[in-house]
Amino acid sequence: MPTIRANGLDIAYDVYGAGPPLVLLHGATSLGSRDFAAQIPLFSRAFQVLVPDARGHGRTAWDAAAGFRYDWLVGDLSAWLDGLGLATFHLVGFSMGAMTALQYAVQHSDRLRTLTVVGITTQREPRASVARRLMDPERADRDEPAWVAELGRRHNAGQGVGAWRRLLPAIAADVAAQPLLSPRDLRRIEPPTMVVCGDRDPFVPADHAWGISRQLPDGRLFVAPGCGHEVMSRKPGLFNEALAGFFRSTASIAAERASERGAAARHVNPLADGADLGAGTDSDWLADSNGGPSSDPVPNRGHRT
Repeated sequence: MPTIRANGLDIAYDVYGAGPPLVLLHGATSLGSRDFAAQIPLFSRAFQVLVPDARGHGRTAWDAAAGFRYDWLVGDLSAWLDGLGLATFHLVGFSMGAMTALQYAVQHSDRLRTLTVVGITTQREPRASVARRLMDPERADRDEPAWVAELGRRHNAGQGVGAWRRLLPAIAADVAAQPLLSPRDLRRIEPPTMVVCGDRDPFVPADHAWGISRQLPDGRLFVAPGCGHEVMSRKPGLFNEALAGFFRSTASIAAERASERGAAARHVNPLADGADLGAGTDSDWLADSNGGPSSDPVPNRGHRT
């Protein structure tokens, strides 16, 4: 598994496919390979899909006893992208990853071809209250032993046995304290952006998602019916269709934004000698990808915010 030394961490990540770069950011306590299990096979036919492990998750070692903050995640992402040599890219974030993506977009809007955020609100509640209740190791031991076992499988090898017990309350504390994005901040996000939520998401009321989409210069809203927080795994066919349609409808804008940053120039891929990272255009995949969105349901794996 490749790693890049960035922001004081050895950031581990997976790479799938070839084409325009598409970065996927997972939710808290989870992994990209799980949160985006129904998306990676489809979109890696057309994009080079890059999936990093956030600090304290999977193979990116970090002891949350030393703290856990959203601005560190944004710094990690920025340094990792610089290490890869990516000038522009598509960015998709889920929950914690969506907040990281929004914060990154406020600071580096010009580097994004498109932005998609799933399951996130810019308001404190109900996100903080739900996170405080769910991110309680004692409650998890008592009420969700299957999730406890899954957390061990995800994180013990890379973080140390039981490290997730320090991670959960650290995440909840950050959600309760992190500064909130303002409407002025959101108006700085220039690329086409799709805001996604389930109509039964306990973290994100649908009107919160609608409010974000309305404050963005080029915002779109997709609300998955009969769905909670994990839209990508609960409604994979609907989500894949919506995301593919979003990429198709914004292909010309994405290509223009890439050109403005000089992304037509090839970037060296650190994964293989002579390979190119970010090669190809944002319209190539429309012709090359013949497969439709998967409609096969992905079983719930106990994902959290």
